[in-house]
Amino acid sequence: MAYTVIDELREGVVPWAIPWPCVHEYIAIVTHPKIFKKATTLAQAFACIDAWRAAGNLQFLGENGSYLDQLRDLAMQGKVRGPRIHDARIAALCLRHGVKELWTADRDFSAFPRLKTRNPLVTS
Repeated sequence: MAYTVIDELREGVVPWAIPWPCVHEYIAIVTHPKIFKKATTLAQAFACIDAWRAAGNLQFLGENGSYLDQLRDLAMQGKVRGPRIHDARIAALCLRHGVKELWTADRDFSAFPRLKTRNPLVTS
């Protein structure tokens, strides 16, 4: 189902975005031999990302000028620490770049109520 959702985004005309930390996590997960019996090769993982990018409607979100302030505010308000800072980083990037809705299956993002979330893998 995730493949279908991403493929629809890639083939669509609506702009979509992925924060860089999510790209890194995607590569780490799909190539991990302890998660998948037949893990994706690095070449396959990067080819997949290249295919997403080739459509021309994908933007990658990275840190910029006021990112640290956004991260600080979210981390402090959400009282996150340790590994949950990774979630705060993604939320800060999304908010800093004006993302209206983060698609995620991770419920930990509820710590950041300023960022609307939706699980695209669950039908309403």
